[in-house]
Amino acid sequence: MLKQIPVSKLRPGMYIHRIDAPWLDHPFWKKRFLLEKYTDLQTIRANDIETVWINTEKGLDVLPDQDESEQDSFWPAASIAQSHRRASREQEPAPSTLEAEYRHALELCEEAQTTIKDIFLDAREGLPIDPDDARSLVSHISQSVERNPSVLISLTRMRTADEYTYMHSVAVCALMAALARTLGLNEAEQREAATAGLLHDVGKMAIPIEILNKPGRLTDDEFRLIMTHPDAGYVMLMRGGLVPNVALDVCLHHHEKFDGSGYPHGLQGDGISLQARMGALCDVYDAVTSDRPYKKGWNPAEAIHRMAQWTGHFDPMLLRAFVRTVGLYPVGSLVLLQDGELAVVTEQHPHELLLPKVRLLEAPGNQTRKGRLIDLSTQRGHNRIRSFAPQPDWEAYGALGLWLPEGVERRNAGAATARESPGPGTL
Repeated sequence: MLKQIPVSKLRPGMYIHRIDAPWLDHPFWKKRFLLEKYTDLQTIRANDIETVWINTEKGLDVLPDQDESEQDSFWPAASIAQSHRRASREQEPAPSTLEAEYRHALELCEEAQTTIKDIFLDAREGLPIDPDDARSLVSHISQSVERNPSVLISLTRMRTADEYTYMHSVAVCALMAALARTLGLNEAEQREAATAGLLHDVGKMAIPIEILNKPGRLTDDEFRLIMTHPDAGYVMLMRGGLVPNVALDVCLHHHEKFDGSGYPHGLQGDGISLQARMGALCDVYDAVTSDRPYKKGWNPAEAIHRMAQWTGHFDPMLLRAFVRTVGLYPVGSLVLLQDGELAVVTEQHPHELLLPKVRLLEAPGNQTRKGRLIDLSTQRGHNRIRSFAPQPDWEAYGALGLWLPEGVERRNAGAATARESPGPGTL
């Protein structure tokens, strides 16, 4: 049950469903969360927020005759001290090293899964989507991409089949933000594109999960049902009338193809908006590089190579910009060097697409060991990438996160899974 209460009656264990203040007027990552931190209560008070909505089915209800002066008695002294220490960490400046950015992005991936899951489950249940739910997440993703586009994009590929449900939307959001930067779009346009990427596949909530994850070939009827998800998503986003037009357009048209052979409307060339053409690229790239129940993901470098051969599928100008964005050999790609060594791409060179930094790999039997780093831009004439690695090597190494800096551990695979929900993807 939803209930609006004054801030003076907030207590630990309550589930905050909505804060009665514009998103820009408060600093919280999510609009919905379980109130566990003493510092969060202090922040609510400090921002002159008068009322909030709580969900008594997910948390505690109001106590009779409770006032603000009693509030601190609910928090043990040890918990208060721990919360203050946590708050100090949360207020640290933006990451300044590659290792710090990876650590920050790993935490961001975990938070993002929870946020996008809430948004999509609301849509499945027929509730209107509030763009405030997405705005804060898009802001954090965009900031990470601005600091280093490759970090978050590479981490979103480290997921199990269960995690794909929501991480696909996070990945497309990051890819859209990065591509928009490459194209020179202004900050507002970058955020619009990223928001569209986050929400583009919400219509998959209308498709039965057994069809989305079917391991074999779809029947004609099943494929026709899959093809209804752009229209279904458009209807979901239209509820409430608050979702930006760019997100509506990308949701409806991210399966259109440049030659007119896509769906649902068979649009062609410039008849497809710039953002929808961007969405088509980002959606397909993340889908083909991800493991699904019915296929293994491609090596990122192989994906770029194959996508470049699909005549008529993508806008050629945007495809070139996309390659500049992720690199000919994206971070996480397995590559063969001229000297025969197997390596994983760890960092892009800002100006040389063919000369990234790579880490040499041990034999598959020792695949958790990380070899030495090589900056190929300093190896001119001595060593360079010969090709991306063949499929057997990619399957042996691809999901291990061997491109991560020393001291950074990969996420706990499967830590966040879908709640009785089909997930977004590309079919």
